[in-house]
Amino acid sequence: MCGIIGITKETEGFVKKDLLMALKRLEYRGYDSCGYAVNDGKFEKETGNVGEFLKNAKDAGFKTAICHTRWATHGGVTRINSHPHFNTEKTIFAVHNGIIENYTEMKSNLEQQGYKFISQTDSEIIPHYFDSKLKSGTGINQAIKDFFSDARGTYAVLLMRKGDGKLYAFKKDSPLVLGLCKGMTMIASDIYAFSNHTNRAIFFDDYDHAVIYPDRYEFYNNGHKTEKDITEFEWSKEEATKKEYPHFMIKEITEQPEVSARLISGLDTIQKDRLEKVAGMIKQADRIVFVACGTSYHASLVGAHLLGSMGYKVHAIVASEFDTFYRIDDKTLIIAVSQSGETMDIVTVLKDARNKGAKVVSIVNVPYSTIQRHSDASIEIQAGQEICVASTKAFTNQIIVMLGIAKELGCPISMDDIPSRISQTIEANQEKAKQIAEELYMKNDIFILGKGASYPMAREIALKLKEIPYMHAEGMMAGELKHGTLALIEPGTPVISLIPNMNSDMISSTKEVEARGARTIIISNTDGDFHVPKSDDTEFAIYSGIIGHLLSYYIGVKRGCEIDKPRNLAKSVTVH
Repeated sequence: MCGIIGITKETEGFVKKDLLMALKRLEYRGYDSCGYAVNDGKFEKETGNVGEFLKNAKDAGFKTAICHTRWATHGGVTRINSHPHFNTEKTIFAVHNGIIENYTEMKSNLEQQGYKFISQTDSEIIPHYFDSKLKSGTGINQAIKDFFSDARGTYAVLLMRKGDGKLYAFKKDSPLVLGLCKGMTMIASDIYAFSNHTNRAIFFDDYDHAVIYPDRYEFYNNGHKTEKDITEFEWSKEEATKKEYPHFMIKEITEQPEVSARLISGLDTIQKDRLEKVAGMIKQADRIVFVACGTSYHASLVGAHLLGSMGYKVHAIVASEFDTFYRIDDKTLIIAVSQSGETMDIVTVLKDARNKGAKVVSIVNVPYSTIQRHSDASIEIQAGQEICVASTKAFTNQIIVMLGIAKELGCPISMDDIPSRISQTIEANQEKAKQIAEELYMKNDIFILGKGASYPMAREIALKLKEIPYMHAEGMMAGELKHGTLALIEPGTPVISLIPNMNSDMISSTKEVEARGARTIIISNTDGDFHVPKSDDTEFAIYSGIIGHLLSYYIGVKRGCEIDKPRNLAKSVTVH
C-alpha cells in the first residue's frame, strides 16, 4: 500500500528535486498524506497528495533522508497520523509500509516505560521501540533483530537517526528494494522509485536488514552479515505523464492496442520459452488453481473458463479466502495473477503452497516483484507502468496471457488481430460511451449480466463502476436473475447485457429484465448499443471489458469523481 523511500548521497541533495520527485513516482501506492525527514532533524508532513505537498514544501538540503506516501490503515487521515513518525526528542525518525498486528501490546509495554503516543497509528511504536532499545545500551543491529522477534505482522521500515548519516532498513513480507545509483543509494518500496536513475538493484528477503551509507551498504539476515546479489532490471525510466489526456485512465485505455501487440509479439519471441514451460507445468499437474484478487481475479476466472473447457481440473480462488475454500498438495499447480506482483494476500498463499510442495506460476506486470521471485515460472504481461489505480491495460493483457496459455496447450486461437480489434472497439464506441454516460450518471444502481467467459467481464465492469464513479453495481451470472435479483428490477433500472454471438440464454435474460421495465444497454458483436468486432465468446470478453472501462470512465467524469485516485483505494495492496 504505502510508498517509502530513503536516500543517502555523497554530495548534498535537495528535498524537492531528489526526494519528493522520487516519492511522486510511488504516489499510486497511497495518497492520503505524505511527509519527509532529513538528517539534521527537520521534517514536514501533511495530508493530501504528493503533488500538492511538493509544491508547498519548504526546500532543504540533505545527505540522508526518508519520505512516505500513505494509504491509511490504522488511524484517520490526519497530519499527526502521517509519516514520518519520531521519538519524543525527535532524534529517531521512521517510515513504515505494512501493519504491526500486535502494536497494542507493544504500545502498552512502551507506555509502561513512560513513552507518550500522539497518533492513532501502529507505526508510531517503531521510533519509540528503537529509542527504548538504544537507551538501554542495545546496539542498532541487535535492536533490529529484536524487533523481528517482538513485532508480528507485515512491515518494511526505514529508520534514520538525527546526525547519523546512515539509513537502517529492514523488512518482513512487505516489499523493499535498494537501488545503486550514481553518487547515491536509494531504497524504496519498488524499483519504479529509482528506475530513472539506475537499473541495478538488490531485493530484500524476509528478515533482511541493511545499514546504508552514502557510498556503501551492509546486509544482514537474522542478524548475520550476508552478501546479496545485484540484479540488473528493465523497467520504466521516465515518469509517466498524461500528455494530452485529462486523466491517466483514458490514456491507459487508449494504449491498449500498443501494449497488447507488444505482449502478443513477446509471447511468440522473448517469452516463448516461459510460455512453453508454463504449459508443460499445467500438463503435469493434477489440478490447477488460479489465485488472485480484485480485477486480477476476474482475469483468472477467464483463465479457469478456458482451461476448464479444455478438460483440465481448474479453479479460481480469491486469495484472501484461499484457506477457507481450498487445500493444496505437491500435485497442485498454483497460478498467481497480480499486476503489482506484491499483493500480500497472494504472497501469503504462495509461501504456504511452496511449503506444501506445490509448484507456482505467476502472471505479473512488474518484473522482479515478490510474487515473481516466489515462482517456478513466470509470464510478464508487459503492459508498462500503470498509474491509474483502476487497472485497464494491465487487465486486458492478463486476459491475453490466458489466451496465449490456452493456445500453447492446443486450443485453436488466433491472437494476431486482437490489437487492431481493440483499436476498432475504442474508436467505434468512445462517443457512444459518452452519450450513455450522460443518461446513467445520475443513477445509483446498475446490474451487469454475463454468461460463460462474459460472466467475469460482468464482474469486472461492476467493479470499475464501483471504483471510478462510486456507483452500486452488481455483476452476475444472467441465469441467477430469477433466483432473487429480479426483485430489484424496476422501471428504468439500468442493466448492461453482454451478448456474444447472439447467445440465446443471454437474449432471454435480457428480455426478462426488459419485461420488468429495465433500461437495457447491450454490448454485442452482432448488434446492440455498443458494437464490438466479430470474435469467439472468449475474445469477446476483451472487447466488452474495454466498453465497460470506457463507460465507467465517462460516468466518473460526469459525476466529478477523482478518476485516477479513487477514494480509499491504492494500486498495490501490500497488507492483509
